[in-house]
Parts: sequence; C-alpha cells; structure tokens
Amino acid sequence: MLIVFLNLFAMDESRSKSLKGVILDMCGVLYDSGEDGGVAISGSVNAVKRLKESDLMVRFCTNETQAHREKFVAKLQRMGFDISVSEVFSPAPAAVAVLKEQGLRPHLLVHEGVVPEFDSLDKTNPNCVVIGDAAEKFSYQNLNGAFRVLIGLEKPLLFSLGRGRYYKETDGLKLDVGVYMKALEYACDVEAEVIGKPAPMFFQSVLNNMGIQPQEALMIGDDLVNDVGGAQHCGMKGILVRTGKYRPIDERHPTVMADGYADNLAAVVDMILTQRGH
Repeated sequence: MLIVFLNLFAMDESRSKSLKGVILDMCGVLYDSGEDGGVAISGSVNAVKRLKESDLMVRFCTNETQAHREKFVAKLQRMGFDISVSEVFSPAPAAVAVLKEQGLRPHLLVHEGVVPEFDSLDKTNPNCVVIGDAAEKFSYQNLNGAFRVLIGLEKPLLFSLGRGRYYKETDGLKLDVGVYMKALEYACDVEAEVIGKPAPMFFQSVLNNMGIQPQEALMIGDDLVNDVGGAQHCGMKGILVRTGKYRPIDERHPTVMADGYADNLAAVVDMILTQRGH
C-alpha cells in the first residue's frame, strides 16, 4: 500500500522541492494518547528529529484540549520528541484571543486540564459558551448547564475547540467534542464558531508564523476531514497516515481525497527527505 503513496507524491516532485514547511498533527501521528500518558508511535520520534535537522520548518498543529500546552508538550518531551511550546498551535490560546477581542465572558464546558488557559478571562455572568473535549465532564448535568446559558442569551454564541467526531487512545476510539457541539447547536438553533482544525483561520495562523504561503506547506495528519481536508481548503497539500484514528474507509471518502497516504509519519519523512536530496 505504501507504493500507492510514493507514486502519488512522485508525480509532483517540483512541489516537494518547493516545500518550505511541514505541519504535523500530534495525537495519532506522533503518539497515541491514553490514561497512562500515551505512547509514541513507532519511528515518529526519529522522524521529527530528521525533519528538524533538514532545511524545512516544522510546526505542530493540534486540537488537544485536555491539557494546557505546557503540560502536553512536557509529556511529548518525556517520550523523546524535540518539541517546544512555541512550535505548538492549539485551540485554547486562539480562543482566549478571540474572546478578549470581542469582550466576551465564557461559560466553560472543557476538560479541567485546559481550564488554566482561560484564567485571564472574566467568567461572571457569561454571555457565550466555550466547549472543548471535556471527556468525563460531558455529563447530562454539564451539557444542560451549557444549554441553559445559550438558550438564555438573546444572541447565543457557541465556540467549539475543534469539531472532531472521535479520536484514538491506547484503549480504543473515544467520542470527541464535535458530537457534543452538534447537540448544543441543535438544541439552541445556533451554529458554533470552530476554533481549531479545520477552521481556515487556525491553519492560516500557523502559516503566518512560518512566514510561508499555503502552496509551500504540507499537512500530515490522521484525520481525513479536519487535518487533510482543512489543509487542502487553505491551499496546502495533505497527507493521511494510517495510524491513530485512520480507518481504511477513509480512502474511499465521498468528498475528501488525500494527496497521498502513508503507513506512518516515518514513511512520509523518508520520502520527503529522499526527494529533497537529504
């Protein structure tokens, strides 16, 4: 199956040589998360190391909302990854910036691990709701609390930290924030503003940080719609790896087709660096 990926990418060698930056999803590409902290996917630590030793810029783009950036970056560093907080783009800091700009006071339905990201905001008398991957906090009581805030507003505002349907942990697939976002949208007749992948502004913020154009960047992820499709919508190429939440049916999706497929991150990096003469 890897040959299919190699052939697809080899058709556009000029694209590979003009490549200036690589954006990596984290969970499902670098590691599989779990209650024990998770485990690095085979070959991914060295793949990141090789990318960083090349002439390519590397950034990490995640919808992780169960911990603040410093905490999950420290976890990845313990796994052996060469990664710093400044290289990581996640939804919570972006949401805080939006809320401050609009003078909003959020009701938070998020994981307790990410709550510190919102410490600088006034949360009294909330005039919007922010929902993230709250995991066990997605109880009826907590969902109903968020519903009551929204339904009581003249102009309900719902912000969602990503819109993923599910993700993979070491013990299997888990429902993600998008499922609960849809419940609140339906109940309150409101459309959420998504902050995180696949929102174009989120991807653009990563490109702006690198100072490159979309056609000079490549996104590598395990989520066909949010990683690959979101990147393609911004003008980037997107590669789907067969790790994490990947399922074979993803390669037969009716509307989104990856620019290439690979068994894992190490295989993608091998191909990129080989074509660039590294």
